Amino acid sequence: MTSTVPRAALTELPARTAEWFRAHARDLPWRRPGTTPWGVLVSEFMLQQTPVSRVEPVWLRWMAEWPVPSALAAESRAEVVRAWGKLGYPRRAMRLHAAAQAIATEHGDRVPSDVAALEALPGVGSYTARAVVAFGYGLRAPVVDTNVRRVVARAVHGAGDAGPARTRADLADVDALLPAEDAEAAVVSAALMELGAVVCTARSPRCGVCPVHAECAWVAAGRPEYTGPRRPVQGFAGTDRQVRGRLLDVLRAAEHPVPKAELDAVWADGAQRDRCLDSLLVDGLAEQFADGRFALGGTAPRTTD
Repeated sequence: MTSTVPRAALTELPARTAEWFRAHARDLPWRRPGTTPWGVLVSEFMLQQTPVSRVEPVWLRWMAEWPVPSALAAESRAEVVRAWGKLGYPRRAMRLHAAAQAIATEHGDRVPSDVAALEALPGVGSYTARAVVAFGYGLRAPVVDTNVRRVVARAVHGAGDAGPARTRADLADVDALLPAEDAEAAVVSAALMELGAVVCTARSPRCGVCPVHAECAWVAAGRPEYTGPRRPVQGFAGTDRQVRGRLLDVLRAAEHPVPKAELDAVWADGAQRDRCLDSLLVDGLAEQFADGRFALGGTAPRTTD
């Protein structure tokens, strides 16, 4: 990987962000001493496109209920989706369940510490694999998410935002900023992410409290506005995502399979509702019994009256 990070940024940015992180990092449960790599993996699945405030109570319940991969692997898929609750994007729960099964059967119930082995698990991509290596095992690995890309774009390159992802270049830039020593590199990885999440935010950056304000190339350039392409903001109201969520709410709350009439009541547009129900069946998030009733996918077979 070839980096475009200026030499001057290679020492000041990592040192200052790490010092700031140690003093000001949020107290998140998956960062506390004693958190296992499995706990970190679960948190990373849950935090994808979901705010920390919604994840924290669910993560704590999951760690109490399923403290090791084999415990989750032994659970039914329906119960896993039910426990996922309102975190959204419930296919993540199914992929996490599948990953737990793979870890339990193929890795001796121990989350791998190797990026390639992690990426081979269901639902684990480049970012999640490196996050587990860095935050779960305290090893040196460039962890790149939207927040990290924004910090590097501004502080190092003087741009208002990072623009479209450039996977290899982004990894190279962050890799160049990491100290050689594992433990300190892991701290810098967490610090860059935290800085982007709470200080160097997309819409309201708090440059006055930023630990790298004096060295920031974007500030030095007069904070030029970003004029490149932006990812379109996803709406929610009236979308298939909302309808699927309403249907899953009914199935999660039900102790027994429900008739279709109960699902029909949650959304007036019959064509959209049926399309969304069909997509839940295809995804395995819902299943239909021989008597026409519906339940969460992976529910143990039941006899009908």
